[in-house]
Amino acid sequence: MQINPEKEIIETIAKIMLISARTAPKAKGEDEIITAILSPQEQQNVAQEMEKISERGENFKFFKRDAQNVRDSEAVILIGLNFKKPVGVNCGACGYDCNSILKTEKKEIDYSGPVCTIRAIDLGIAIGSLVSVAKEFGVDNRVMYTIGVAARKLGLMEAQIIMGIPLSVKGKNIFFDRKPL
Repeated sequence: MQINPEKEIIETIAKIMLISARTAPKAKGEDEIITAILSPQEQQNVAQEMEKISERGENFKFFKRDAQNVRDSEAVILIGLNFKKPVGVNCGACGYDCNSILKTEKKEIDYSGPVCTIRAIDLGIAIGSLVSVAKEFGVDNRVMYTIGVAARKLGLMEAQIIMGIPLSVKGKNIFFDRKPL
């Protein structure tokens, strides 16, 4: 007999979630989304980096709280935008036209920009698709900017924008009653 075997399948569910992100609709059918599942060691490295970032000041203390969520999670997904070219409709939402955005000097802060807004919307749709799969399987999760910032600082993924989604299979949702800092 296996007692509480549900945690053993979390990596498989994470991969199914990534399928949903990959097949989510994207502008012009062009896919600039990149995905990953962190190894246990990478998960710890990201949590440590998040704690370092929390030392930036009072406005960044939530990185430390989120680092504990990363440590307490069974798995962590990364999903990012590896922006190569704009969609080509010159919508102006990024602040540029499609011809000049690639020539514009990039600003490296937590993320790198500018990026095509429509490509960023593609990322949002892919994230929505993958977390809906988690819901269907009853896997607790939360989309976190903080994980993505740490992952970029560690160079884990070639992407201008990265979001992290920690996954948890416990009797209580660890992302729900988080204590304010």
